[in-house]
Amino acid sequence: MSINSRLRLPLFLLYVVSASVFLAAQENDLYIVFLRDEASGERLLETHLSVLSSLKGSENDASESLVYSYTKIFNAFAAKLSQDEARKLSNMEEVVSILPNRYRKLHTTKSWEFVGLTPNSRRNSKVESNIIVGLLDTGITPDSDSFKDDGLGPPPAKWKGGCAANFSGCNNKLIGAKYFKLDKRPDPDDVLSPLDTDGHGTHTSSTLAGVPVPHANLDGLAQGTARGAVPLARVAMYKVCWASFGCSDADILAAFESAISDGVDVISISIGGITGSYTADSIAVGAFHAMRKGILTVASAGNDGPNHGSVANHAPWLLTVGASGMDRQFRSNIVLANGVTLSGVGISTFEPIQKLYPLASGMDTAKSSDTKEESRYCLENSMDPNKVKGKLVYCKLGSWGTDSVIKGLGGVGSLIESDAFLDAAQIFMAPATMVNSSAGKRINDYIHSTTTPSAIIHRSKEIKIPAPFVASFSSRGPNPGTKHLLKPDITAPGIDILASYTLLKSLTGLKGDTQYSKFTFMSGTSMSCPHVAGAAAYVKSFHPNWSPAAIRSAIMTTAKPMSSRVDKDAEFAYGAGQVNPTRAISPGLVYDMDDMSYVQFLCHEGYNGTGIGSLVGQGAINCSKLVPGNGEDAINYPSMQLALKNKQEPTVGVFKRKVVNVGTPQIVYNATIRAPAGVEIVVKPATLTFTKALQKRSFKVVVKAKPMSDQVLVLSGSLSWRSSHYTVRSPIAVYNPWAN
Repeated sequence: MSINSRLRLPLFLLYVVSASVFLAAQENDLYIVFLRDEASGERLLETHLSVLSSLKGSENDASESLVYSYTKIFNAFAAKLSQDEARKLSNMEEVVSILPNRYRKLHTTKSWEFVGLTPNSRRNSKVESNIIVGLLDTGITPDSDSFKDDGLGPPPAKWKGGCAANFSGCNNKLIGAKYFKLDKRPDPDDVLSPLDTDGHGTHTSSTLAGVPVPHANLDGLAQGTARGAVPLARVAMYKVCWASFGCSDADILAAFESAISDGVDVISISIGGITGSYTADSIAVGAFHAMRKGILTVASAGNDGPNHGSVANHAPWLLTVGASGMDRQFRSNIVLANGVTLSGVGISTFEPIQKLYPLASGMDTAKSSDTKEESRYCLENSMDPNKVKGKLVYCKLGSWGTDSVIKGLGGVGSLIESDAFLDAAQIFMAPATMVNSSAGKRINDYIHSTTTPSAIIHRSKEIKIPAPFVASFSSRGPNPGTKHLLKPDITAPGIDILASYTLLKSLTGLKGDTQYSKFTFMSGTSMSCPHVAGAAAYVKSFHPNWSPAAIRSAIMTTAKPMSSRVDKDAEFAYGAGQVNPTRAISPGLVYDMDDMSYVQFLCHEGYNGTGIGSLVGQGAINCSKLVPGNGEDAINYPSMQLALKNKQEPTVGVFKRKVVNVGTPQIVYNATIRAPAGVEIVVKPATLTFTKALQKRSFKVVVKAKPMSDQVLVLSGSLSWRSSHYTVRSPIAVYNPWAN
């Protein structure tokens, strides 16, 4: 789907930058150059200048070209180059790869209780206060109540980071705040500091690790105590996203390098938008180096659902998070003068002053016959102010900000028709609500059945709904990067999440909006990501020496299963299910891996040795000399995906796995299989016996799938290892590449 068409959707879901910004990014002359890992520390800067000097012809020209040297974790530099210079550099022996600097998009009172992590849940407070969570985002609001440091001691001794010189808001809770803007292009809508002028970074960081704030609400809605998963953990913010430009690869890599060397324990990144090779993607590269240092990176799956194959951040060393809904929704009653009551979705905090207001259709308010089609969508400059003033206006959803347009013309409010994304509540700056096409037809029919139509929109209220379910906007599989890996990995609450906000931006960010609040609702996988990052930090507080793979395994295998009867895209929508933090601290068994396991996987996927070497930070990897990865997918992943190989014959896949006993030392597990119709699943052996802690056991899973109808995309199965104390569940997805 094009950027322009995505911009027709609500901004609160997308956090996209404009098409012109992406166009500028394509013409940007900033490149990231990766070199062979033969130097370290201060010598790297000399090496970078030497490489550039050999290209430019002089040290002065090289110094002017060099924008940034990555010297702590990566052997790389960012430089201003022409396309011809970039091509010449790529042919140099010491250069492993060159990436153009691209710009990416940004993908509570109730949510933690909804997933079972209550204020009374078990905690390892001493270790939790030594956990440091790093976020790559839009910055942070230091004076938010969510980042008060009452009762917290000094930062952990391992902390090597700090705060930008022009930022005075750090304390014993917010221990790090840096910003990265390597292109040095001025942003008129932002400030060159870690300060958050957008609200996104403040929201995500308070969701992850905010201290409890009682009486949090938005104008009385969702009243309660707002808090993060790990309220004793420390927060480090790395600002890489800018109001007018988005989030650049060069800045993202610089922030990863800083976070890793500073000493964070978990990284949360709610950014995506570019799908490419795992060895040439800034988030994948940064997260790989974080993984090698024992740091798990949790990333949002993206907001391009329900399109299939839209999932982002799908590298195997990332924990990829989709968005699910909770058991509440914000709705407003609409009462027509004929006595009919309808219901709409949205957050409208305005109490009506009159009993009824005149009601008009946007199409009937057109300036002229030439603007009639545009006025159907209540687009700017399409309506006659005299026909709008003092009225409620019924519109089809055309672009974000309909309520702003109507208010600007003197209208009272708007009734907006849309069948897309009605599971998330848009915040309005004037009385408004969103209705489905069925309700929209009834409104339109009523308007044209009388000469004096009138109606009223009541203030929004919170109602109970069935949950969990996958958000309509949450990006879906299958994984566009590989047919062997199921993504997303898991889901977490990402709809109507109340968390801290900034007072530097109105609630909608629209012209004329005078609503400001310390807390607000946001929706998106940007909101679900910090929930799972918080769960990861929570698990790490109990198991500080576990690897990133072990923590990911614990979170995935203890997730609450979700139903394909509710979400037809099944595992392609929700992965292993909904996060369950309190169960994740005691998973029983874990699927563990090290960095070489991922190298074997990339070799199995057909990546060339040079590309893998670039990722690892050394010369070309000779895949033929490595022990090949075993089985269908060559990776010890907690989930399994089998893609059908032809349309006529059954497909057989053999998955080889190894688990580590992290639970009761002496214990027996038995395999429980759930296989869908047309699929056979056999586990050998069907019983795993452990006699001590940290003992390892291997097994294989044979999946045989018959050809599937072209109408079926995915079939759901599972393997659960059950004992008297634990259930360790792995989803098994059978994927039909030929599905319509």
